[in-house]
Amino acid sequence: MELTSTSFLVTLIAVTALVMLLALLLWNRVPGPGPVRWAARVLMIALCQLTAICVVATWINGSYGLYASWDDLLGRGTGENASAMTGPPLGRAKFTRGSDGTLGTYFRGSHSKLAGQVIVWTPPGYDDPAAAGTRLPVLMLLHGYPGSPRSWIDLGSMPGGLEQLVQLGTAHPFILVMPEIYPGGVNTDCSDTPQRKIATWLTQDVPDLVAKNFRTLPEPKGWGLMGVSTGAFCAAKLPLQYPKVFRAGAALDPDPLTGDAEVLPDPALRERNSPMWLVRHAKAADVGLFLATSAQDKDSPPRQLAAFAKAAQGTGVRVKTLVRPSGGHNFQTWTGMYPEALGWLSTELSAPANPS
Repeated sequence: MELTSTSFLVTLIAVTALVMLLALLLWNRVPGPGPVRWAARVLMIALCQLTAICVVATWINGSYGLYASWDDLLGRGTGENASAMTGPPLGRAKFTRGSDGTLGTYFRGSHSKLAGQVIVWTPPGYDDPAAAGTRLPVLMLLHGYPGSPRSWIDLGSMPGGLEQLVQLGTAHPFILVMPEIYPGGVNTDCSDTPQRKIATWLTQDVPDLVAKNFRTLPEPKGWGLMGVSTGAFCAAKLPLQYPKVFRAGAALDPDPLTGDAEVLPDPALRERNSPMWLVRHAKAADVGLFLATSAQDKDSPPRQLAAFAKAAQGTGVRVKTLVRPSGGHNFQTWTGMYPEALGWLSTELSAPANPS
């Protein structure tokens, strides 16, 4: 049973109710001497509290997207040695289809030498022989920290959120690519550091993997990013750093755009990997950025979006901002931003096309 599934939450609620009912029924029926009865009653109270705490913790996790799976919660496969796990040779990958229709692989990049999970979804009709000559734009979805690629599926209503907008005619059908943004378990805000080349993983290894295995439009006009929280920071940063790879990025509730000292302690490295510094030094890059937040989000205050838009003036970088009146730092808020974000991305990125 998945950590973020509704059935798991409902099961916990049912167990909590059952434990409380049993405590009421057995409170005065516990046999034995006084100390034994008191010990049993304390145990019943503890069980009631534990199950109730589990319900609340599961609800909070589902609302804020803190952990997307049991492996994510328990730290399996995301430790310091995760990038050295036995897997395919460098640059090779074998995709397997999941029950939800997505294609997944554990892939080791030939440029970064890092290894991580990559999930790909192709829109309906992709495998139709009549569409064999059609190439599609690519949208990479960057999860937050903590999180995993499956956060978009288990918590983020993807690909359903995109499919609804495609049916309405307000968004392109994209190939969705959901990679790990901190392979090896260390968050670098999608930056290359002396220890880990995560920017290289996201801008060379993953695009190479997708372009070799799927019918994609050429970079950069056919490639974009959308991220949430830490992934939103990356979605604002990477197009500015790598305009020859990505033409556009949509950042939903981005982390502080000046960088995080806890993530990159080196001041010079942190500054040169911050969207604020990058946009000020952009040289007429053909890049568009969409930044969104809510007036209630203290983790991503509206003032930083305004400051970023001001810094972008005169650089040639196209910036659009959205501030919703309410909403927290969670997928409930972010899914509400999909229509504006995906609609805007569809104006920045090329539509599906048949080059022949």
